[in-house]
Amino acid sequence: MTSLNSLQNVIYEPGIPYVGTISEPLEPGTSIVLRGHVPGDSDRFQVDLQCGSSVKPRADVAFHFNPRFKRANCIVCNTLRNEKWGWEEITYDMPFKKEESFEIVIMVLKEKFQVAVNGRHILLYAHRIPLDKVDTLGIRGQVTIRSVGFCFSPVPKSDMPQFTLPYVAKLNSSMGPGRTVVIKGEVNTCAKGFNVNLRSAKSRAIALHLNPRLNSKAFVRNSFLQESWGEEERNITCFPFSPGMYFEMIIYCDVRDFKVAVNGAHSLEYKHRFKELGDVDTLEVDGDIRLLEVRSW
Repeated sequence: MTSLNSLQNVIYEPGIPYVGTISEPLEPGTSIVLRGHVPGDSDRFQVDLQCGSSVKPRADVAFHFNPRFKRANCIVCNTLRNEKWGWEEITYDMPFKKEESFEIVIMVLKEKFQVAVNGRHILLYAHRIPLDKVDTLGIRGQVTIRSVGFCFSPVPKSDMPQFTLPYVAKLNSSMGPGRTVVIKGEVNTCAKGFNVNLRSAKSRAIALHLNPRLNSKAFVRNSFLQESWGEEERNITCFPFSPGMYFEMIIYCDVRDFKVAVNGAHSLEYKHRFKELGDVDTLEVDGDIRLLEVRSW
């Protein structure tokens, strides 16, 4: 969910079952990236974030991530403490298919794990065991793993002073091809939606209006030119936001359009309607999120 080309400590073609020590502490912002393939005869597999590798007694499992293909297609998540399983959290939105490849990204946050599969947000799982006890990764079941990698990059702490909303700030240099804006935040648990505007302070024009609406799962884009809104664009292959999730949104200004990525996955392109890009000098953010960091270059 961070730049996944900066993976460290990559293990290629680990034999399954695999149990290995995690080389650095799991701090908020660490991502674990597993790339692999589901065999056609797979009933289930599991990825476990464990507290040690003891077999007898069995090590505690802070996060048990268990896709199951038999009977109900679902992902079961749980925690094992003192050799007893807790309550199951079941997700029926099943991103895995037999005989297909996958990329799982487990992002470690302060209060929860956040999982995306093939660039799509799948689930959140609140910590039941303190993060500092987790030091081992286990993979078992009917699965082929091509690589396991770690990205140790901290996220802004959610207890840091947050930006107050509405947030309005001058960009450190005006918009133009090659300019990038990064917005990091957390979607509120009861969020309806939020807005991001790139606008001109001089003319009040909004060159790019991004409006994810969580209740209708619409990612609306528009421009406000000559005191009126244009036609909305909504087409999208996959709505990238979910209540409670951490996100990093990257807006890249290209020659013909803006390109937007969320958590490392390309989300949309929006053709420039406002041509005086050099006049675009202001960023606005408002709505149902906690704004943690804003950067532009």
